Amino acid sequence: NGTPQSSPLYPKARDVLQSLWARPEYLLGVATGKSRRGLDILLDKHGLRDYFITAQCADVHPSKPHPAMLQAALAETGIAAKNAVMIGDTQFDMEMAGAAGVHAIGVTWGYHEVDRLVCADYIANDFVQIPSILNTLWQEAA
Repeated sequence: NGTPQSSPLYPKARDVLQSLWARPEYLLGVATGKSRRGLDILLDKHGLRDYFITAQCADVHPSKPHPAMLQAALAETGIAAKNAVMIGDTQFDMEMAGAAGVHAIGVTWGYHEVDRLVCADYIANDFVQIPSILNTLWQEAA
C-alpha cells in the first residue's frame, strides 16, 4: 500500500541517495514499473521526492525493457545517454539500459538473481558500493 512498513527502504539507501543528490554533477531520476500513483505514495511516505528531478512510470510508457522510460528521462534532463546510468535489480532494467544506450549497474538485493543481470556493466552487492562504482565508471569513460 506504499507505506514505509509495506515498502521499506533497503539498508543505507537513504544515505547513498543523499550523498549522490548532494553532488551537483549528478541528477537523479526514477524509471519504474510502478504506476505514477504508487511511485508518488512511496516517494512521499519515505520523504524522497526532492531527490529525483525526473520520474518515469509504467502507466505512461511501454513496459521494460523498452527504452522509452529512459529516453524520456534523458530528454527531460537534457543528459546524453553516454552520461547516464541505469541502476536496477532486474534483467529488464539491464536490457532497457542497453536499448537506451546508457550504462547499467545491476544490484543483487532486488528481484532477479545475479546470473540474470549479465547485461550490467557493473554489479553492486550492497547499496554503499554504488558511489564507488559510479566513480570507477566515470573514470573509465573519461
